[in-house]
Amino acid sequence: MRGAGQLAGLVLSRLRGMVEPGITTIEIDRAAEKMIRDAGALPTFKGYNGFPYSICASVNEQVVHGFPSDYALQEGDIFSIDCGVTLGGFVGDTATTVPVGRVDEKWLRLVRIAEECLDRAIEQCRAGNHLGDIGWAVQQHAEENGYSVVRDYVGHGIGRRMHEDPQIPNYGKPGLGPKIKIGYVFAVEPMLNMGSHHTKVLSDGWTVVTLDGKPSAHVEHTIAITEDGPDVLTRLASSSNLTADLAACN
Repeated sequence: MRGAGQLAGLVLSRLRGMVEPGITTIEIDRAAEKMIRDAGALPTFKGYNGFPYSICASVNEQVVHGFPSDYALQEGDIFSIDCGVTLGGFVGDTATTVPVGRVDEKWLRLVRIAEECLDRAIEQCRAGNHLGDIGWAVQQHAEENGYSVVRDYVGHGIGRRMHEDPQIPNYGKPGLGPKIKIGYVFAVEPMLNMGSHHTKVLSDGWTVVTLDGKPSAHVEHTIAITEDGPDVLTRLASSSNLTADLAACN
């Protein structure tokens, strides 16, 4: 799980560095697939329930599951990249929202609060806590800052398959829901909207957009529950550790 998570984090970091005005989202998708396959892994998303690409590429009002395309990123966009890899039979899943060039401060704040929500959610990923504690950490911080949390799509357990039980909503009440145990691994992924939480799916059957057309930010990490607390598997470690982890998986 660590090897898969570190590879997903490394790929996402390199993709983030490619983001600039003028690059197309399909170019970023192709780069992701090459990096993943060159590392001896598989792009988990490609072919998953018929999804045809290696990353989800969601721009501005697109929340999640966006199709890479010939769209050239524009100055002022925010661009969500969601990346999954399968290595050694295990899955790592991570996402970030990247500003493109100079971006309106209101949009940058949305991204920053989404990242803070993820950090707060990770802190709740401890044995003895409840799933409601994770959702409440996201919901409370988002709503205190004037944003809504998407309710139609949720985080999830992860392991040998990308989507496993339990579902992990980005809303909830503390102390409620199943109890978290050592050994669980979660993909926690806050999705924050500048407007209402309502969404719709476009005609491609995948791309989710905000119903009111206002921007959305999406961030995600894969987290293992250990005796010592949350271990963020998709947060990059040193290159030497990454090499050892990948070698162990292969």
